[in-house]
Amino acid sequence: MATYISRTLGTPTDNKKWTFSAWVKVTDQSESDRGLFNVGGNASGYTRLNFAGSHQLEYDNKISPSAWDGRRFATARRRDPAAWYHIVAVFDSDNGTPADRMITYFNGERISAYDSDLDPSSGAVSGNTSGETVRIGVVETSAYFNGNMSWVQFVDGLALAPTEFGETDATSGMWKIKTDVYGTPGNNGFCLKMEDRTNLDLDSSSNAHTFTTTGTPTATYDNPSNNFCTMNPLDNYWLQGTFTNGNTTVETSSAEYGYATGTLAAAGGKWYWEMKLEQEVTATNYISMGIAGRPTDSADGLGYESDAIAYQAYDGKIRDSGTLTTYGNTWGVGDIIGVAMDLDNSKLYFSINGVWQDSGDPTSGATGTGAHSMSTAVANTLLGAYYPAFGDHGGSGYTTGIGNFNFGNGYFKTTAVTEPADADDAGIGAMEYDVPAGYYCLCTRNIKAYGGAA
Repeated sequence: MATYISRTLGTPTDNKKWTFSAWVKVTDQSESDRGLFNVGGNASGYTRLNFAGSHQLEYDNKISPSAWDGRRFATARRRDPAAWYHIVAVFDSDNGTPADRMITYFNGERISAYDSDLDPSSGAVSGNTSGETVRIGVVETSAYFNGNMSWVQFVDGLALAPTEFGETDATSGMWKIKTDVYGTPGNNGFCLKMEDRTNLDLDSSSNAHTFTTTGTPTATYDNPSNNFCTMNPLDNYWLQGTFTNGNTTVETSSAEYGYATGTLAAAGGKWYWEMKLEQEVTATNYISMGIAGRPTDSADGLGYESDAIAYQAYDGKIRDSGTLTTYGNTWGVGDIIGVAMDLDNSKLYFSINGVWQDSGDPTSGATGTGAHSMSTAVANTLLGAYYPAFGDHGGSGYTTGIGNFNFGNGYFKTTAVTEPADADDAGIGAMEYDVPAGYYCLCTRNIKAYGGAA
C-alpha cells in the first residue's frame, strides 16, 4: 500500500536555503524509484530526493516538469538491505560557489562522484514554498519508499553539515546517529523521530507541525541505534523468492527450490525468533524453518547442506546436513514456529504456537532437554556463525510458500502480535510467545552484548 507523510507548507524562512537529513534502511531491491523527500508541486516545480531504480541517490531541483535547475545523480549504487544509511541534502542557491549550492552526504561523507551533475543557478528557488506540500516517503506522488525511516529532520533557512545529525564512533570508526532535535528548525522545519509506534508522524521539533499520514505504516523497533535482523533479499539466487514488508515476508518460488538466510548472524550466545506460516507449498508442504552456517550456495533445500538444519513442516522431522531424524509435530498455515538457538551449548529448539517440541526446554543449558544437537552443522560451518533460514524444496510446478518473520518488531506482516507482547531479558522486542530466559532478539545491540557476530 502507498504510504507517506505530508503537510502543507507555510511561509518559508528561506526557500533558497535549507537542510534535509534522514536515516533510512533501503529494504526494497526493486528497480523502481523510491522517494525519500519531495517539496513543491509537479506542475510548478519541485525539489526531490530519492533512490532511483538503479539504486543511485538522485537529488533534483526542477523549475517545471521538464526543466532542471540543479541535479546531483550519484554514481555509487546503494542496495545493502541490512544497513541503516544516513542521507543529508543541502540546498543553498545563494552560495557563491556553484558546486556548493546543492550538496549530498552519505554516512557523513560528501558525495563527489556523479553520473549527472548540474549546478543550480544563483538564487534559484526550491519547492520549499508557501502553499506547496512537503512529502516524506514519496516523490511526485507516485514513487513510494518501501523501507524503514528514522529521525527525519528538515531545517528551513540553514545549510548544515552532517555532523549536526551524526558523528563518528570513537571506537569502531563507524558513522552513528545523534539523537538530538535541531534547536532552530525555521518556519517549515520539523523532526519526525518515528519512535512513537502509535504516532509515527509526530513532529518533535519546537514547531510541532501537524502532519497527515496516507496509508498505514507498520511500526518497527528497527532503528539506526539498534539494527534488527530481517531476511536477506540478496541471498536469493537459488530460491528466486519475493521479499516484502521490510524483508520480513518471504514468498518462495513456484519454479525453484532453495532457501534464504537472514541479514544478521551470531557466533555465540542464545537467540530467539518467530515465523508465522501464511501459505504452504502444495501438494505436499515442503516448507522448512531453521538455520544455516552460510548464505545459500546451491539449489538444495534447507537442511541438505553440511552446515544447515531444517525443521520440516510436512513430516515434523529435522533435516541436519542431509540426514533426517524424528523430532516433533507437523505444522502448517497459521502456525507460529519459534526458534531458540543456543550457540553456547550447540543446541537448537523449535516450538509450535508456544509449545516446545520433543518436550524441549531451551533453558536446560548443556543438558539440552528436548534439543536437537548442532554438532554436525557446527563441525562443517564455513563462517563460524549461524543465520536464520527459511525455504522449500517443492520444485517446479508447486505453489509458493509464504513465511512472515518476527525478529522482535512485534508484527507478522502487518498484523501486530497478541498483547501483551513479550520482550527478551534485555527488554528489547515484542514477541508473540514467551522468550526463554537468557535468550535475546537478533539485533546489533544484543549481539554486541551477548554474543559474537559475523
